[in-house]
Parts: sequence; C-alpha cells; structure tokens
Amino acid sequence: MTLRISRRAVLGGAFSSVVLGSASAGRAAAAADGAGLLDAERAAMAANARAFMDAHRVPGLSIAIAKDRRLVYRQAFGLADREANAPLTVDHVFRIASISKPITSAALFVLIERGRLRLDDRVLGAGALLGTVYGAPPYASGLTDITVEHLLTHTAGGWPNDGTDPMFSNPQWDHAQLIGWTLDNYRLKTPPGTAYAYSNFGYCLLGRIIERLTGQSYADHVREAVLTPCRIVDMRIAGNKRSDHAPNEVAYYSQDAVDPYSRNVARMDSHGGWLATATDLLRFAVRLSVEPHPDGLLRPETVAAMTTPSAVYPRYAKGWAISPSGNWWHTGSLSGTTTILVLTRTGFCWAALCNTRDKDGIRNALDKLMWRMVGQVTTWPAGDPL
Repeated sequence: MTLRISRRAVLGGAFSSVVLGSASAGRAAAAADGAGLLDAERAAMAANARAFMDAHRVPGLSIAIAKDRRLVYRQAFGLADREANAPLTVDHVFRIASISKPITSAALFVLIERGRLRLDDRVLGAGALLGTVYGAPPYASGLTDITVEHLLTHTAGGWPNDGTDPMFSNPQWDHAQLIGWTLDNYRLKTPPGTAYAYSNFGYCLLGRIIERLTGQSYADHVREAVLTPCRIVDMRIAGNKRSDHAPNEVAYYSQDAVDPYSRNVARMDSHGGWLATATDLLRFAVRLSVEPHPDGLLRPETVAAMTTPSAVYPRYAKGWAISPSGNWWHTGSLSGTTTILVLTRTGFCWAALCNTRDKDGIRNALDKLMWRMVGQVTTWPAGDPL
C-alpha cells in the first residue's frame, strides 16, 4: 500500500524516521537525470542541493534515488577535483566509509544461507571461527563469549568508535598485527550482549571471518557473493593516498584538521573501505527486501533476520540502522567523506555522497536534504530498472 504524507511531514523527517509516500507514477519512463519530472521540481531539487553545498562547503555531491527498485533520479553537483576544476559526474566513485557495514553484513548472510555460518557461532578461542590465530591466548575475560551476532549488532562489549578506536591507530600495521595487539591490550567494557557500542573493530573481525571461511580475500568474496549478483562492477576497496586513486575517484577535502590521505583506508575494508557510485549503492540496496523478488540477493526470511534489532538497542540491527517507522539506513563519515544510504518501507531508496566532512552537523543535514529533495516531487516517473 502506498502511504501519502504532507510535504511538511517530509521536511520534518530527521535521520530517516519519517515514512515517505508517493503518488503512483503516471509519466513516461525517466532518464537517469530525472527527465520526466516537472522542470520546477528538478529546479527545486537542484536548489536544495546547492543550498546544502554552500552551507557545508561541499565541493561535490552525487545523488541517486530509486522508487520501487527503479532509478528515477540521479544527479552530480559541483566538482570531483578542485585543483583540476573537474566537474563531478554520476560515474565518479567515492569512499563510502561505514556504508561498507551493510555490504559486509550481506556477505555474511549469504554464508549463513549457504550453511557456512550461524549467528550464534563464537568468534574467538579454541573451536571458534577465528580460533586462536590472533594475539596471545589465553584471551581476557569475555572475549571467547563473543558471537557473530554480537559483532553485527555492535554489542560485543568493547572497542567503541571513540578516541580509543583501534582502527585509527598504528596505520603501518596489517590486519593480523592490529587485531593481535588489540586483543592483547584492550579489555571489554561490558559483557558481550549487554550493551551497544558502535564498533569499527568488530566489523574488521567480521571481514576476517569471511576470509577464514571462504579462503578468499574479503574483497574477492564480497565481489563474488554480493556485487556480481547485484550487477555492480565498479566497486572496490579504496587506497590510502591520492596517488592510489581508482579510476573516476573523487578527491577528498578536509574541514576537520585530519588529512583524508593519512588514514589506512584499505585496512578498513570490511567496516569502511569500499568505493562506490551512488547508483551502485542503490543496485545493492534494492535487492534486499522482505518481499519475495526474483532479483533478491537474500531470501525474505534472511533479510528479516538481518533487519531485526538487538534486544539491547532497538535502533540498530545487523549492519543497518532501523527507525521506529521501519526504514533502514546507514551513514558513513571519514575525514573528506560524508555519505548516506536509505531504504524506506514505502519503496524509496536513495544514496548521497559528498567528498568532504565538516564540523557542523553535515550528516544530519545530508539526511534532511534528501527528504527535502524527494519531497519536491508530486508524481514520480516510471524510471529505469536497476
């Protein structure tokens, strides 16, 4: 059923908590740039985008919107590279930061469907998924009780995304060195399964579980199990330096005193390392649905499990934030990068990518921008299949 709401309600929808409705499509199929929308609607969407960019000093902004699994709008605004004065296009790829987590979650649930993994499997210690290959066992109290579900739901009990986040330390180390050092030196703050603490390191461990189970690199398995079925060919793990840029990758600009090229982004692979276009994120997201679909990436019951929040924190499931109204989303944030991906329960999906991050609430503003832009349109075109 399609739910209608007022434009005022759309404008008030912070962090994707509003349920968006739409009139039924009644125009010719749209080209990807939004042809089929009224000129005034396209102009209003662009004006909102420009106002956001001006307010937050955003060099480049890429946006894609789908309705009922069909691409109805995509646009690129501003510059991919200031120094080269290179205009941004919809084919440019961005670091997507923590939107990598839903991708990692999907790859794990593929393994669950194949019978290779269970949510209650233990991660560390004798007989566990990663065994004792990292660090110097015996492990500290609580570590051997951590399960896959604890890592997916950020309830493992430690390694929060704060000033002590191990993923932003010792950038010269590889995964094995960093994980071993972290397990040997960090103690859990709470028993596993009792408290929520957003953890990049937890998703780093999930990437290593994928590698251990499949015998493939994390990136290769995700490409085979997730990206190829979604008809995605351009996504890859980011490099660290500007000299490591992938084809069509944007330049990143800092507003927070951290050099975007000082991080070991490649090591962030399974929690924050992917590059993507906004359209490729839609290709991924629209194949996750609790409604049966011939192009679905996972079975409906698997998606339902993936999007069921933990008992200790009802706003986060397993790789997705969940709103009370039933929308799913994830944001991403690194120096030089701000991103968002949203799926509404009324059939909309959108992604927005910026090549900067400021100190003035740009993530909230980007979320609100997308609700405003979608709210400019009264009737959506039929769109193009994703």
